[in-house]
Amino acid sequence: MLYSFNDCIKKYNNQYQIEKKVQEGKLYKIEKGIYSDQKQVSDLGIIAFKYPYAVFTMNSAFYYYGLTDVIPERFYLATNRNATKIHSNNIKQFFYYENILQVGITTIIYQNVKIQIYEKERMLIELIRNKNTLPFDYYKEIIESYRKIIYELDIEKIQEYILLFPKSDYIMNVIQLEVL
Repeated sequence: MLYSFNDCIKKYNNQYQIEKKVQEGKLYKIEKGIYSDQKQVSDLGIIAFKYPYAVFTMNSAFYYYGLTDVIPERFYLATNRNATKIHSNNIKQFFYYENILQVGITTIIYQNVKIQIYEKERMLIELIRNKNTLPFDYYKEIIESYRKIIYELDIEKIQEYILLFPKSDYIMNVIQLEVL
């Protein structure tokens, strides 16, 4: 389990006790301000812990849902458009208005890490919205995956979400032509 410095202060009372637990091997310093009771922590776990208000999206979400077998080179996170820029080479950040950011968020457990991620229905809309920025083969692979799970999706939810986005008619037409 991961702990912030403040969590450790509450548990161990002061910085000296924290450092003592680290020296004893009962607590591990992962990076500045982040501690763990386990020696090895996944990058996914660290990212989810460091950015609790971010939502996994795009390539990360497609992979975690099994819609593609292409392992993303970076973590793809959606944040509020007023959020501070994340300065990390292994994170691609997308900025959204608050009303769009909050649409379709769910929580899943992936590799024993609890993460915030967009629902499959929302990710279908994101796929269409970003169609021109994705490699064609990658896009087609994900569309094929959506065709296979179309009966698992909530079509009413998709229709409801689409209305919140610009070019909603275009998005609906593409979904009808390529997925349904």
